Amino acid sequence: MEIIASIAGTVQEIQTKFGLNWPLFVAQAINFTVVAWIIWKFAFKGILSKMEDREKEISDSLKNAEKIKFQLEETERKQEETLKDASVEAQKTVAQARDQAKAHLESQRKEAETQAADIVSKAREAMKLEKQRVLEEVREEIASLVVMATSRVLGRELNTDERDRFSDAAAREAKLSSN
Repeated sequence: MEIIASIAGTVQEIQTKFGLNWPLFVAQAINFTVVAWIIWKFAFKGILSKMEDREKEISDSLKNAEKIKFQLEETERKQEETLKDASVEAQKTVAQARDQAKAHLESQRKEAETQAADIVSKAREAMKLEKQRVLEEVREEIASLVVMATSRVLGRELNTDERDRFSDAAAREAKLSSN
């Protein structure tokens, strides 16, 4: 009994020293709990949801950029194969021209060699033009993705000057990385 009286006296002493008002303390605790729940329910969940959506959009954009990079590498590989095929074909044409040149006069031999050189030159020029066209398309796509991703990250539509600036910067970076 003395222990209970001692504890009650200690509690009474703490209440007196700190000015603890139990009904006010309980009301404040309930108010705090209600406000914390409301903030969690209506503010934090929405913010967290928006952040998750943004993270997903950024992740999707990065995956798309990797996909485009892979496609560019595949296109370059195909171009190299086509150039090799064109080179093999040109070599076959040159060999045929040399065989015919042995049977014909010197002027016919020179003409056949000129034709073979033209075929090789045209094939290389065509491959060069195709490669430039594909690279330009990829640069434009990357610039478009950069503008779209920037717009989404910033959460607003970019004005014309901003779009042009981001697009130009992305095109320069793509050009530098391809050289």
